[in-house]
Amino acid sequence: MHEQPAASDVRIDAWLGTLVHVVASRQNRPNLPPTSCPFCVGGLEAGESYTVKSIPNRWPPMPDDRCEVVLYANDHDARLSTLTPHNMAELIDVWAQRTSMLGARDDVSYVLIFENAGREVGATIDHPHGQIYAFDHVPDRPRRRLAAGWRPDTTTNRIIVDRDGWVATVPSASPYPLAIEIAPTERTPDLVSLSATQRQSFGAILQDVLQRIERLHGEPTPTMMWFNQRPTLSAERSAEIVGLSDAWLNVEIVSPWRAPGVLRYIAAAEVATNEYFNPVVPEDLAERLAQA
Repeated sequence: MHEQPAASDVRIDAWLGTLVHVVASRQNRPNLPPTSCPFCVGGLEAGESYTVKSIPNRWPPMPDDRCEVVLYANDHDARLSTLTPHNMAELIDVWAQRTSMLGARDDVSYVLIFENAGREVGATIDHPHGQIYAFDHVPDRPRRRLAAGWRPDTTTNRIIVDRDGWVATVPSASPYPLAIEIAPTERTPDLVSLSATQRQSFGAILQDVLQRIERLHGEPTPTMMWFNQRPTLSAERSAEIVGLSDAWLNVEIVSPWRAPGVLRYIAAAEVATNEYFNPVVPEDLAERLAQA
């Protein structure tokens, strides 16, 4: 049995409107597996061999089985950047299937697929995996991106790679020293809507970008990745979200490294003001990644 939060304790900051999930049960979760890897074959979560596997999160921050862990491969030393094309295709299909299945629930309005890769960004298990959170509302950040009509910024000097209907660019203003956005060049709202050919091309550019990051730093790099896709609201509730009909699938990849092994820390002045001071010039980063 995986542990469920005792209750959904969601609080809102009275002055800023920031939503905070208070999850006391996660305070007791182990930071590192005590012995063997639970995601390896024969481990706690994987009794039999697999390629891609979606499982319930044993320490979910939200109730009602709305949090899952996706195991990318049974090879403990693999990374998203090193998966075979077949393995990558199966992973993208699982991401799409879980988006569809979770999004069909009446208590789910937004499906977030994400990954924390590397100890520097909080990953407690090295085995290649990501997570899925199914929210009962549309979180503030994706809501604001939808309302603003987000679309790929194809400013020439910030394009990293443009191939097979997909483009990867460096955003013009990110608080992270390394930030990349990947999106289809023609509007597609979510993973579920991608054709088999589009999924294959997406897997190729996603791995291309991750490999460029590793070549840029000369080693595996701590990254955070998340998918922005269309909310899964019912037709009756669709009017609640501005820009919903123009939703454009995109993936963001960021890293706290401003140089190999050198973290860029968010400072007190930045947290206090929500204004950031980035030491890395986006256009320079795009050029280095394009050449990597």
